[in-house]
Amino acid sequence: MQTTNSSVEEDMFQIRKLEITDKNKGFIELLQQLTVCDSISDEAFRERFYELAKCGDEHIICVIEDYCSGKIVATGSVFIEKKFIRNCGKVGHIEDVAVDSLVRGKQLGKRIVDFLSDHARAMGCYKVILDCSVENIPFYEKCGFKKKEIQMVKYYV
Repeated sequence: MQTTNSSVEEDMFQIRKLEITDKNKGFIELLQQLTVCDSISDEAFRERFYELAKCGDEHIICVIEDYCSGKIVATGSVFIEKKFIRNCGKVGHIEDVAVDSLVRGKQLGKRIVDFLSDHARAMGCYKVILDCSVENIPFYEKCGFKKKEIQMVKYYV
């Protein structure tokens, strides 16, 4: 039986929830490819990891590990906002989607976004939203998102 490239890549790149040991597998360095993310101590990572773990399925971070290199090569998160509108509905917010520049083009970003979207739907969300740069609009459109309204931001630091 012949193995296809896509099934080989699926075996090499497994998606799962963030684990405490992922800091040592390049998780923070991957986030540094996305935005400002200083190095953090093992203690600070551990504290934040367990703080987020208390949220259960209301806030998850998923990663894709390259099992050949042992490195985290893609990540994203989703948190669930509870609303009063829409009959006390819920909205999923996707954040911090990043794919290592060395492995882009392998559909890993789409796998992350699909995983997070599926999780939001399973949690009973009536929609899932995200913010992105203008240059990333085509990617998210391929993932089934539509451009809607405008993002505003106010930084405090």
